[in-house]
Amino acid sequence: SSKHDYDGCASVSCVSKPICEQPPDRLNRKALDSRIIGGQEVQPYSIKYQASLQTEKGVHYCGGTLVDKEWVVSAAHCWRPSHLMIVVLSEHSLRETEGFEQIFGVSKIHVHNYNYKTFNNDIMIIKLDRPAVLNAYVQPVRLPGENIPQLKGDFCTVSGWGVTQPYSYVLSPVLRAVDVKEITMCSWYYWGRITENMICAGSPYGGKDSCQGDSGGPLVCNGNFEGIVSWGISCANPYYPGVYTKVRNYVPWINYIMNSD
Repeated sequence: SSKHDYDGCASVSCVSKPICEQPPDRLNRKALDSRIIGGQEVQPYSIKYQASLQTEKGVHYCGGTLVDKEWVVSAAHCWRPSHLMIVVLSEHSLRETEGFEQIFGVSKIHVHNYNYKTFNNDIMIIKLDRPAVLNAYVQPVRLPGENIPQLKGDFCTVSGWGVTQPYSYVLSPVLRAVDVKEITMCSWYYWGRITENMICAGSPYGGKDSCQGDSGGPLVCNGNFEGIVSWGISCANPYYPGVYTKVRNYVPWINYIMNSD
């Protein structure tokens, strides 16, 4: 399931529907409401590229990543009609207005050729209704360059406002992050469901993961934006690491969209 943060099954996303049709013991998969598990609250505004995707009523439901002053990348399964979505940068506490928030409407959404049955190509890029003001709290992430070596067991950081415990439906009020390890032999865990457009990360002992509500948010390794929180089975389970969209496969597409729109 995707790592959304839905209120039960009342969602426009087709991804949540199969989850809602599962028997209750399957509802622990990652598509209801996402918090970082096993991590800690970050120093406020230290993750300057983190975005919160919110409903038109201001309810957080997915994460995103600022890649340019006018562009945010998220998971395709976080798509909503643009008039029903707002994007917030420089957010720390979802419950308090701290005065540094930059709040945007959405002028355009480009969704890759996403397959909601296999989660392949789980990526979209959102054009903000105006450029962000880059400052001490807001800066774009670095996209991986062509000559950067493939990840091999690297430690990475994933961040978000998702649930902090498995089986929980309550979002974290503050931005949290956890360090996870890239897991190269991921197909072994997921019986061939891992495509070349996915990477996995987690803890060999479990207990550290992204979860519901973190969907669409960033996985950053060695300072590069390498993954988008996408899907998984349960949260923080040593047998099922979190699955992320492999961003480096989409850098040419991201650059093409940004340069041509």
